[in-house]
Formats: sequence, structure tokens, C-alpha cells
Amino acid sequence: MANNAATQSLLKSVFGALRTLLHLTAAVQFTYGIYYDYTYVEFPNSTDTNSKLIHHPFGGKFKYLTFLDAIIQALYYIVSLANDFVGTNELVPKRPPAIRKFKDWLMATLAFPVALNVGVTFWTLYAIDRELVFPKVLDPVFPSWLNHVLHTNIMVFIVLEMFTSYRAYPKRSKGLTGLGIFMGSYLVWIHIIKHYSNVWVYPVLEVLQLPQRIVFFVAVLGFTFALYLLGEFVNNVVWAKEVKLSQRKSK
Repeated sequence: MANNAATQSLLKSVFGALRTLLHLTAAVQFTYGIYYDYTYVEFPNSTDTNSKLIHHPFGGKFKYLTFLDAIIQALYYIVSLANDFVGTNELVPKRPPAIRKFKDWLMATLAFPVALNVGVTFWTLYAIDRELVFPKVLDPVFPSWLNHVLHTNIMVFIVLEMFTSYRAYPKRSKGLTGLGIFMGSYLVWIHIIKHYSNVWVYPVLEVLQLPQRIVFFVAVLGFTFALYLLGEFVNNVVWAKEVKLSQRKSK
């Protein structure tokens, strides 16, 4: 009995240390990616004198969902790291501290669905025709490692996080409302950028007619909401016992 208890305690400590290492690695990686992208990556304003403008300085890096998502991911893992030390990783705490509540909300509402949206959408369009989302002209100024940090690792780390940390999902209506406000605001933002710069943020929007753009935006929103539901479903399956216990405690 004593040996089993000691073994379980040791495994719990090792698992907690690995989880903290995951949070630290992700926080450093995404924070540095944001810093490098903002400081050193300068997009060309045009490919040549005969081609269309592919970038306009209006809005800076903050017009790209990839950059905004990187900020969300960095914030999430910094909060998670802080929670590891000053909050609690107890599966179902009786009185979760504010930082734990914020961590759970941020993961469920933004970090998970937006990360998968950015990653899946980017690589799908890239596979169809990279000029629609990441023209070759960007290769000299946007290093491959940064591309993978912002479009691949965001998915890898958020999936690892889903399976290594339990979080209490908010009420579905509240979670989807928060996600909807974020995505809706971003769609308004890229139209503001188009109005003032006369350049769409993403090349794919340049080749779509108005009806096609409407369908594209609706599909992106629908896909993002589906990813929220996917995250909720995976959380409920992976952490089934904890979800049931949490539901009993809330009654």
C-alpha cells in the first residue's frame, strides 16, 4: 500500500513537471515567434512592378489571424505557466482561483478553436495553391521555422494540452458567444483594412467574387464553431470522470 502510494505520488510529480515544461516551452516558443515576426519580418509591398500589391502597411501584423492567434497562444501558455505555480492544477477544485478560471475559459473559447482554424485552413489552402495564402515571394523574408511555429506547432501544442490538462468548459452558449464575437470582430477588421488599403489581407480573397467570399466567410465561421464543439467533445471523452464529478459538484 505504502509503495503504491509512493509510486503514484512520484508519477504525479513527474507528470506535473512535464506539464509545466510543456507550458514553458510553448510560452517561450510563441512569444519569441511573435517577437521575431513583428521585429524582423518585413513583407514586400509588391512582387514586381507589373504585379498586384500583396501587402499594405495599414494594420501592420495585427491584420493577420495567424499573428493574433500567436498572441492568444502565448497568452494562454503564460497564464498556464503562472497557474502551475500560483494557481491550481487540481482536476476539480472546490474553489478554483481566478487564474484557473481564466485559463480554462481561454483554452475552450479561443486557444483551441482558433489554433486549429489557423493551422488547418492555412495548410489546406497551401496544399491547393500556396499563392492563395503564402506566396513564394515571402520565402526570403519569412523563415520556414517561423512558418511552422505559427502554423504547425500551434496545433501540436494545443492538442497536447488538451490531453494533459483538464479544463472546465463554460456553458456552450457563452463559449460560442465569446468565439463568435472574436471571429466576427476579425471579419469586420479585415473589411476595414480592405476599405482603407484596397488590398485584401489574404490573396485568396482577391480571386473570389462577392458571393464566393460570403460563402467562404460563412464556411470559416461554421468551421470555427465546429472546432469549438470538437474541443468540448474531446474534453468530455478524455476527461469523462472529471466532467461528471464537476457536474455533480455544480449541482
